[in-house]
Amino acid sequence: MTTALQGAEFDVLSDDSELVLSHLHHPTDGPTVEVVLSQAHLVDRAAIQPLIDRITREVEDWNREHRLRMPAGVVKHLHVVAHAVPDDATAGTESTYAEIQALKDRLQSENIVLREEIDKTSMFEEIVGTSPPLRAVLSHVSKVAPTDSTVLITGETGTGKELIARAIHKRSPRAARAFVAVNCAAIPSSLIASELFGHEKGAFTGALQRRQGRFELADGGTIFLDEVGELPAETQIMLLRVLQEREFERVGGSGPVRVNVRVIAATNRDLHAAVADGTFRADLFYRLNVFPLDVPALRERRPDIPLLVEYFTHRYATRVGKRIRCVSRETSQLLQSYDWPGNIRELQNVIERAVIVCDSDTLSIDARWLSGRSPGTAPLASLSTGTLATHEKDAIEAALKASKGRVAGPFGAAGRLGVPASTLESKIKALHIDKRRFKSG
Repeated sequence: MTTALQGAEFDVLSDDSELVLSHLHHPTDGPTVEVVLSQAHLVDRAAIQPLIDRITREVEDWNREHRLRMPAGVVKHLHVVAHAVPDDATAGTESTYAEIQALKDRLQSENIVLREEIDKTSMFEEIVGTSPPLRAVLSHVSKVAPTDSTVLITGETGTGKELIARAIHKRSPRAARAFVAVNCAAIPSSLIASELFGHEKGAFTGALQRRQGRFELADGGTIFLDEVGELPAETQIMLLRVLQEREFERVGGSGPVRVNVRVIAATNRDLHAAVADGTFRADLFYRLNVFPLDVPALRERRPDIPLLVEYFTHRYATRVGKRIRCVSRETSQLLQSYDWPGNIRELQNVIERAVIVCDSDTLSIDARWLSGRSPGTAPLASLSTGTLATHEKDAIEAALKASKGRVAGPFGAAGRLGVPASTLESKIKALHIDKRRFKSG
């Protein structure tokens, strides 16, 4: 579908193009740039501003993806291709330029407000805590952020690695440009190369036109590769080329595409073990591991738990219109003693649930909500800090025997011990435990 839009023809490419255009439709003039931008996703609007400034000034084509806020909170992904169309007559040129300038001024004013909202909701202010382990991480963030160095963030699931990545971007010279986040584990291995690097028309079945990848969309800004340890081998080679030469080829392409992108990667896997196993390239690991940051687990920063509880309680109580003044003593003790295998994400979910069911001004939780590990098994973290390594090894071997050598999964040893599978794999390697001998037990 094509419609004229203030001196340009816009192709709105989406699985639901008719629905999208009807949402943007103006009763008389059709969709306008102003309407399109007003409906764009909050974060994407801030990134589109410099692009609008440039194409308005230089009268050039526009090819970009962004998210659209539909009714009822639904988010649609759009690929918009705009082609500059010269005016057939000079009449009305001055008024057109005046209208464009007024729109640019309004967008610039809105952009300031948008950035303030983003600062409040999705950046450094959500990293709550004052514990020494967290302060050490934030100190490193403040030092590496102004540089252009590649950062590798490690830590268990749910520790807030993306928040750390956003904090680095916000405090970098690239803060005014795009921050593009990609969860490498959520994209099928057959599509990850196209998603990251784009593809040419006809590159594969269904490739009906050229498509920009996430690296091109992040040009001038930062790309965050979450769960980078899940990348397939062929995509690891392509990523290595980007880090070495700052260029890549689209899938099906014949020429290099140069980009200026800062790479921040994150993983909850032990990449040292993955390199040793041959599932992750050693040269790529060393390219990513320029500045390593290890985000502490929540059990390692227990003094921050009351602050986080207060923060999440206020957030969710405000959202549902409740006024919660305090947390019961039993709940406070329970939250402090629990080992939080799901880290901050698990705490956040528990507090949200507690706020929903709360009928008074005192927050309390049901102890059964925290029964994630099997009864009668001590958490691995407690063993490693309170007993000798031999006792820790005995506990791991007992869990492996009970799970018949399985580490991950609902019946694996990690679940029995109440720790992430990646953490247990590291312990097994460090203690030289042969988990294969338990498979027939």
